[in-house]
Parts: sequence; C-alpha cells; structure tokens
Amino acid sequence: MSMEAQRTNDAFDVDLVFTKADLEDVIPHDNDLVVISVVTTGRKVHRVLVDQGSSADDNLNKLQLSPDILRPYGGCLYGFVRDQVEVRGYLELRTSFTDGTASRTESIRYLVVNAFSAYNMLLGRPTLNRLGVVPSTRHMKMKLPDLTGKVITIKSDQKEAKRCYENNLKTR
Repeated sequence: MSMEAQRTNDAFDVDLVFTKADLEDVIPHDNDLVVISVVTTGRKVHRVLVDQGSSADDNLNKLQLSPDILRPYGGCLYGFVRDQVEVRGYLELRTSFTDGTASRTESIRYLVVNAFSAYNMLLGRPTLNRLGVVPSTRHMKMKLPDLTGKVITIKSDQKEAKRCYENNLKTR
C-alpha cells in the first residue's frame, strides 16, 4: 500500500458526527439541497451541488477553461436533467475544500456536459465516497476528514441553494 493510500485510509477513521450545535445556524427549510463553494483552478467556485443521487462529477464549463484541455470521454449520461446528455469530455482539477480552519485539496475528475444547470459544478457519489464526505441535508452541511484526521465542516449556502432550485424550476 502506498504512503498516500495509507494516509488517506487513516484519515477516514475519523468520526464524522452531526450534533445539535450543527443545527444552530440552519434556516428552517423544506428539503433544501446542500450547495457549497470550493476553490479550483485558483478561483472560488460558488453554487457547487453536493448530489448524493448522481454518479457523475460535473463541471458545466463556467470556469472559462480552454476546451483544448478536455480529454475524450466515451459515453453519455442518462437521467441527468431527465434526458440523455452529451458529454463533451472530462478534465481533472485540483479542488480545495475548507472551513477556514482545516482544508483538503484533491484532484477530481469532472465531466463537462452540454446541459443547462443553475449549478456551476456537481459533486457526485464517486467523489463523495472517495473523499469520505458525509453530507446532511437536515444540518445543511457536509463533513469530511482532512489528511491529518481533523474534521472539515462546510456549511451550505441556503440562500444560494434556494435561488438555484427556483432557477432550475423556471427552465423546465
């Protein structure tokens, strides 16, 4: 086992627990989605959907990156925005998750698709599982271990989540 794999496995041994204190800053809601911000390619990216229902990590080309860096992807996504969606390719981006006290940066493979979405990026099950992320829609947060065993708690932007949800409803 490589040192990096050993370090990552050890970091996952951290208990990721949500408590009553995690509810203190939550605005009462009717099932809001968890929408966070991350840093990738040197930019802070808002409106990142933490989507436990998706098997794809998606970047909707709003980072203004050159199409030349896309790598070919053989296949389509099904069920995304209710239809088959053309995948333009994929790219790997170093993505940072931070709560201001602890952080973690990992390389994530994002698919670039031709589809409208109010979200700039989508984090799906493969990345959530690989990073050991535990999201909670009740607490409007996600938690993940950093590589030293500290817990990173990232709060959802509830106002942005509501705006994105409403924008997606308008386009249907």
